[in-house]
Amino acid sequence: MTEMLRAPAEVKYADELDWLESIDDGPKPFSWRLSPRMVRLFILGSERADGLDREIPQKWFGDRSFVERSIVTLASDRGLLLIGDPGTGKSWLAELLAAAICRNSTLVVQGTAGTTEDHIKYSWNVSMVIAKGQSRASMIPSPIMTAMEGGVIGRFEELTRSTSDVQDALISILSEKYVSIPELDDDNIVFAQPGFSIIATANSRDRGVNDLSSALKRRFNFVRIPVVTNKRSEAEIVRFRTTELLRRHRIELDVPPTLLDILLQSFADLRAASASASSDDERLESALSTAEQIGVLEDAILHSQFFGDRALSAHTLGGSLVGSLARRTPEDLAILNKYWHGVVEPRSKKDGGEWPDFLEGGRQAISTLS
Repeated sequence: MTEMLRAPAEVKYADELDWLESIDDGPKPFSWRLSPRMVRLFILGSERADGLDREIPQKWFGDRSFVERSIVTLASDRGLLLIGDPGTGKSWLAELLAAAICRNSTLVVQGTAGTTEDHIKYSWNVSMVIAKGQSRASMIPSPIMTAMEGGVIGRFEELTRSTSDVQDALISILSEKYVSIPELDDDNIVFAQPGFSIIATANSRDRGVNDLSSALKRRFNFVRIPVVTNKRSEAEIVRFRTTELLRRHRIELDVPPTLLDILLQSFADLRAASASASSDDERLESALSTAEQIGVLEDAILHSQFFGDRALSAHTLGGSLVGSLARRTPEDLAILNKYWHGVVEPRSKKDGGEWPDFLEGGRQAISTLS
């Protein structure tokens, strides 16, 4: 198999999915490859009570009720909308669901201001149209239309970033379950096959960009994914994703628990400060999500690997945190400088350990960027 920079979930976990499919005797909706119970088990991991011959690791960390509601929604052939703050794992959950249900998570439309109806319906191969005219052979189906024809899951990322025209076109697909092709005289309707559904994601911070119409909202079941606030759960997520990143980069390096604690505590402190701030100028532009923690840690690990002594240090972690979160100048730097002097410095004097080195690394980064 050709090596991939980032393999989709159905490729990455192909062996697990094959094994689960071989032992799955539960009822399956439509053309699903796994039963709802096995989909949940694939995503949330196995427990001793499941009585399986092999362990299935947990891949998404969050309340099991969110996963169950998502699965039930897709089993009813309604659209599923995962909504939440950046970095809450919406896209990852959507990918895992599609991989488990139909073994294809790659039928994705990315919502942007430039997304058009063609991206969710079809376009044309211009050279073929000129040579032979418009026909089904010269038509280029969108990922959504491909999902309709195959009776599988289509995904729509960042739905609220697409314009109202695109959202309106999605209403007819979700309602009528077919797409008309008026340019053709024959074979001019594509009907959705059983098993087709759409998983969309939306960033709750994008409210007001392109608000969803009431008509479109009625076509979706909403599952709101909250920010992870439990320190233990967040630590598990960071460890899981960091292990994957290290494997992808082929780096053998341990993340000391003390440094992971410093990272988690720093983000918790900065979130608390952001929540109590009275204006946007007093808040970091960063969402301070779990995904951004993983980004900070990845940056520190790679810096240690290529420019350090191949051992992650608190000094490098402090510099990476400042470098990753200081996006506005001078506002974000002022907020971080205040945090470093008001929180990190007293904590380094009181607790010692890795905190003094973390303090110095952040100070140097702030000084360099100022």
